[in-house]
Amino acid sequence: MALPAVVALLAMLLAAAAAGMTQLRIEEGARAGARALARGDSPAAVEGTVRTLAGGSASASVAADGEWLSITVSDRVPGPLGSAIPWTLTARASARSETAGSETAGSGTAGGSAAGGGS
Repeated sequence: MALPAVVALLAMLLAAAAAGMTQLRIEEGARAGARALARGDSPAAVEGTVRTLAGGSASASVAADGEWLSITVSDRVPGPLGSAIPWTLTARASARSETAGSETAGSGTAGGSAAGGGS
């Protein structure tokens, strides 16, 4: 009688592990994407970097606010429970453009921050 409860608990633990791994991947993809944006890489190169690190199903959006560039990466949790439950994770990273302040020496250093949250 306890077997269905054990199976359900195991499925939830595996789904939580998959969510954790997905969050780590998209955070790394967002950080690398922000660094690529700061260097002035092309949008196609940034997208390729993000997809390489975050996975082929991840989506990315870029925003600019003055010298600061930010990228938001989203992906769904894989697996049977991830597809049954609409579970989308996001990560965002920002960096200052290295090409924006190139007139003065030492300006334009990249500073990234990543924050992830599930929604």
